[in-house]
Amino acid sequence: MFKIYTDGSCIGNPGKGGWAAIILDDEKKIEIKGSKKDTTNNQMELLAPIEALKKIPKGSKVQIFTDSKYVKSGITEWIHNWKKNGWKTANKKEVSNKELWTELDHLNNEFEISWNWVKAHSTDQLNNEVDLLARNAANL
Repeated sequence: MFKIYTDGSCIGNPGKGGWAAIILDDEKKIEIKGSKKDTTNNQMELLAPIEALKKIPKGSKVQIFTDSKYVKSGITEWIHNWKKNGWKTANKKEVSNKELWTELDHLNNEFEISWNWVKAHSTDQLNNEVDLLARNAANL
């Protein structure tokens, strides 16, 4: 079972952004991160689990921990109606970040994933670590 902690950060929104993930596999701990010059916080929050899932074997059991309700609710609840409605929101508007959502949806179907929300800037040590990694990436 893999445990993945993800986070995104943005200096300005839009602005310079960073994403990060901590991947735990038994005793191994892998940290990955990246940055983008002109982006949004939501895009960085989505990129973190996308990039992390690309690093582990397809078909794996995975627990993903995110402090983004946008990511957790989007992938576990909202996405079903978006797909049914041709990637339109309830207000008939185009879904923001559709390309990232479709990529995450594709990856979500290639693993056995449990999506978990954790409170940001709280007592979860790994969430705090991944937050710092994402903020550092945004500052690169």
